[in-house]
Amino acid sequence: MAAVTRGSFNALRRLLTQQYHRRCFQPQNLRFNRNLKPLASRWDRSPQMFGSRTLRTAVAWRGPIVQFKLSDIGEGIMEVTVKEWYVKEGDKVSQFDSICEVQSDKASVTITSRYDGVIRKLYYDVDGTALVGKPLVDIETESGSELSQEEDVVETPAMAREEHTHQEIKGHKTQATPAVRRLAMENNIKLSEVVGTGKDGRILKEDILNFLAKQTGAILPPTPLFHEIQTPGPAPSTPAATPMSIPAGVKPPPTAPKPVFSGTDVTEPLKGFHKAMVKTMTAALKIPHFGYCDEVDLSRLVLLRSELKTTAERRGVKLSFMPFFIKAASLGLLHFPILNSSLDEGCQNLIYKASHNIGLAMDTSQGLLVPNVKNVQLLSVFEIAQELNRLQALGAAGQLGKSELNGGTFTLSNIGSIGGTYAKPVILPPEVAIGALGKIQVLPRFDTAGQVTRAHIMKVSWSADHRIVDGATMCRFSNLWREYLENPASMVLDLK
Repeated sequence: MAAVTRGSFNALRRLLTQQYHRRCFQPQNLRFNRNLKPLASRWDRSPQMFGSRTLRTAVAWRGPIVQFKLSDIGEGIMEVTVKEWYVKEGDKVSQFDSICEVQSDKASVTITSRYDGVIRKLYYDVDGTALVGKPLVDIETESGSELSQEEDVVETPAMAREEHTHQEIKGHKTQATPAVRRLAMENNIKLSEVVGTGKDGRILKEDILNFLAKQTGAILPPTPLFHEIQTPGPAPSTPAATPMSIPAGVKPPPTAPKPVFSGTDVTEPLKGFHKAMVKTMTAALKIPHFGYCDEVDLSRLVLLRSELKTTAERRGVKLSFMPFFIKAASLGLLHFPILNSSLDEGCQNLIYKASHNIGLAMDTSQGLLVPNVKNVQLLSVFEIAQELNRLQALGAAGQLGKSELNGGTFTLSNIGSIGGTYAKPVILPPEVAIGALGKIQVLPRFDTAGQVTRAHIMKVSWSADHRIVDGATMCRFSNLWREYLENPASMVLDLK
C-alpha cells in the first residue's frame, strides 16, 4: 500500500512539473513575469483513484505583468522628471492612453501605453527622477492580448512625436507614431503622401493636420490667450469696462498665488528646463557679446496691421506684430547671411545656414523657452502668424517638443509683451545674434515738416558674437530691418 502511495505521489509531482514548464516557458511568455496564484490540487487517497491515475487540478492564472520601461529619447538624455501621472494603481488602460508626462532638459514628453491592461505599480512620485531604461509602471496585460512588441516607447507631445516606429510603404520607410498612424487612418490619409517634417523625415501629427487642411481647405484654429506687443489705444467710452470673455473649452490663466514667508532656507535641485538654462547660459558666457540699440517708428505698420487684423481673424488666425518683425528679420538675413551662421565646435569654420529658423523667446510656466519658426524665408506673413499661433498654444499647454525647440538660427525676444524698453539679450549658442524688442510707446516726434506729431516708437536692442560679427555689419542689418518696418510697403518688393 505504501509503495502504491509513493508511486502515485511521484506521478503527481511529474505531472505538475510538466504542466508548470509548459505554461511558463512558452515562447511568447519568455519576456514577461507571471504572477502565479497558489496551485490548488485535489486528489483522493483511495487505491482506486491511484490505480486509475485520475488527477483533477484547478490552476488559477493572472495576466502577465509587463514592466513598461522608459526608452531612450535621444540627444544623450539619461534622466527625466515625472511632472504628472495620468493614471494610478488599479486603473485600466488601453493602447495609446496617456500614462504620464515627463520633462527633460530639452522638452516635455508624454508617455503613452502600448498595452491593454491594469496599472499595478507606479515606480516614481511626481517630481521624481526617472532613468532611461528603468521601469516606469507595471502593467498587468489582459489574457490573450498581443505581447509581441520589442521595446517600450516614448511618445513626445502632440506636435512633436519622436517614437521610433517604422512602416514599409511603397518601397521606403515611413516613420510615425501609432497615434499619428491612427489619425491618418481615421482620415483616410496615406502616410506615403505626407511629407514628414520631424527628425529623419518622421511624420508628425502637425504634418497630418496640415495635409488634411490643404485637402479640405480648412484653417487650423489658433489659441488666442497669449501676450503680444500692445499698442496704446483710446480710453473706453463706457464707464465700466466689459470683462474679457474666455472661449469655451479654454482654461483661464492661473491666478498668482499669495506669497508665503516660511522663514527657512530651501534647497531645490535643478531639473528640466531650468537645468538646461544653466547649461546654455554657461556656454553663452564664453561668447564675447557686443550690443547695439536703436528705435523704430512703427506708425505705418500699426495702421497696416489694424487693416489686416480683421481679415486674418476671419481666416482663423490672430495677427500680431511679431510676424512682421520676423519676416523683416529674414529679409535682412538674406543681405547679411553672416548673422544666420554659427561657428563649429573647434572655432575653425563658419557655417552659413540655408534656412532661416527664427526663434521667439517665450515666457512659459516651465520657464524661458525658445521655439522657432522653420524656413521663414519661404513663408508669408500670414503663414508665420499661423505658426506663431501654434507655437504659443503649445507653449501655454507645456507641450513644446524637440522639433519646435531645436534648430534655431536667429532669435528675437519680445520683452515688450511684459514691459520695458531696452534690454541686453544673451545669445543662444550656437547662434551669433539676437534681438530684444521693447514695448511700443506713443511718443512725440518731429515729422518731415518739423511739426511735432504722435509716433508709435519701439526700442530694439541687438547682441552679436564679436568674434565673427563687427559693429558695422550689425548696424547695417538693423538699419535695413528698421526700414522694412517703418515702410512696410517696401517689404512687398522682396517678399517671395
